[in-house]
Amino acid sequence: MVKLRWSYLAIVVVGIVMLLFRFSYPREDNEPLKVTTWDAFGYYMYNPSIFIYGDVSELKWIPEIEKKYSVTGGELYQATPLENGKYTNKYLGGVAIMQLPFFFLGHVIASVTDYPADGFSAPYQYSIAFGSIVYCILGLLLLRHVLSRFYDDKAIGITLLLLGLGTNLIQYTSIDGGQSHAYIFPLYSLILWGTIKWHERPHWKWAALIGFTIGLATICRPTELIMLFIPLLWNTHERSARKEKWKFVRKHLPHLWFVIGFGIVGILPQLMYWLYTTGSPIHNVGSKWFFFNPWFRVLFGVNNGFFIYTPIVILFIVGFFFMKKYPFRRSVITFCLLNIWIIISWSDWRYGATYSTRAMVQSYPVFALAMCAAVTAVMNTKFLKKAVFVLSAFLLYVNIFQITQYNSTVLHPHDMTWQYYGRIFLNSEPTSLDFSLLDGNIIFDKKSKKIERTTPFKEQLISSPKNFQNLSIIELGRKTKFVSIMLYIEDRGGAESNYISAAFSGKEIGKVRLKHPHFKKGDVNMYEFHIEIPKSDKRELSVNIVGWAPMEGYFITGRIAEFR
Repeated sequence: MVKLRWSYLAIVVVGIVMLLFRFSYPREDNEPLKVTTWDAFGYYMYNPSIFIYGDVSELKWIPEIEKKYSVTGGELYQATPLENGKYTNKYLGGVAIMQLPFFFLGHVIASVTDYPADGFSAPYQYSIAFGSIVYCILGLLLLRHVLSRFYDDKAIGITLLLLGLGTNLIQYTSIDGGQSHAYIFPLYSLILWGTIKWHERPHWKWAALIGFTIGLATICRPTELIMLFIPLLWNTHERSARKEKWKFVRKHLPHLWFVIGFGIVGILPQLMYWLYTTGSPIHNVGSKWFFFNPWFRVLFGVNNGFFIYTPIVILFIVGFFFMKKYPFRRSVITFCLLNIWIIISWSDWRYGATYSTRAMVQSYPVFALAMCAAVTAVMNTKFLKKAVFVLSAFLLYVNIFQITQYNSTVLHPHDMTWQYYGRIFLNSEPTSLDFSLLDGNIIFDKKSKKIERTTPFKEQLISSPKNFQNLSIIELGRKTKFVSIMLYIEDRGGAESNYISAAFSGKEIGKVRLKHPHFKKGDVNMYEFHIEIPKSDKRELSVNIVGWAPMEGYFITGRIAEFR
């Protein structure tokens, strides 16, 4: 009878869920799959530049591709213009190297079918999208092998399940698979495996693997260089072990040259690219860091906070206290703390549009060593075991639910507030009134207030070429303290950059964006928001359309309700 391997079962479950998410997005009818956009375009553009267009420095091919596919985000921020009139990519090329097998697969499919072999048609998009899942599954399989050296199979299975379904790994493998994270993920599993193999039986090939992995990871994202602390501090968890470790290193000192040599081989493609485009093998890509003034909101903030939106990762930290006997204790703790500090010190603390903290994703294999220690400790306690596992199952559900919210922008990547988060938490049917909290409004209990009067909006055509149009002006009653404004507006273009604004005595006191999370292009959309009226002898309230884009042809109806 074949013994059930919980760890393999966990990987199968994670893989199935990832595929389900991949097939579920994009959701809009007839919307083509595009994963090589925005930041992902920066990582990917090396491949079409070199293998299709033969143009890595002038980038003359991009305008036509942008016109056809809209991949840059509107501006070519991914490339830095140089004084010589050429460009150099702001993003490093390691991810493109990892993507090569899937790029060539897409190119072959496009070449033998009717799709354009231009680097961005459907075969390329699907190849890159599913390539990230392949790399992630390979990373999980190798991580399972690493964990099996220290933990039992059931604990490993639970850890892999929590890691795969309880974190933002799904988002950056299955949906935003063109980003760098899923491609770097297996490199961390590989560095762990190579480190273990070298310490078990030193050989130059393991030293070479360690060096090359560090080099390749570094030209994926330069901050991944800190993975060198994993082999460096491995087996230094105790004084006697440290003494034995450095004695061991001295005995095999020539292996250090293999680490250095193959590390240089790993970064060599990037040095050659910079030499070609800039004339120098070294180039400053312009990243800024605030190491002495980090952004702790990256961990605990309402906008994308790591421990807020993916709370299962608290087990990463809990595990630090249960690793005393393991040879990786010092290397894991040192790496994880340094990694966190670097991530929260980057100048753009939001990391663009992100669910939780996406910069953590690739290093999860290292954190998994600590998580598995925490899981093992919990499994050995009768009192805590059931409670923690029930809580963990709930957090898996919360994570998957919130990923669906994030991809419909209900969970907004930039404008979250605690009040809004409370209204949408596990809420499958948020209202337009809930969405008004994204713009800093209030919500009052209508039942506790006495209605004063209701004033309907006059149905009208909005024609706002100057980005401003008054919709209504009313004189509020003397006893009015709160106002509820409800509108129905038909979209005919331009809503993305505009707001409904309420001004009292000439000063704006409330607004809502026209493009809220349930906004439907070309359809009638509902808006509702509440405002508190300041004390004033003047009682004039005006409701206006304001913004940055001209609006033509909207029909509007609605009402203003006053409450004491």
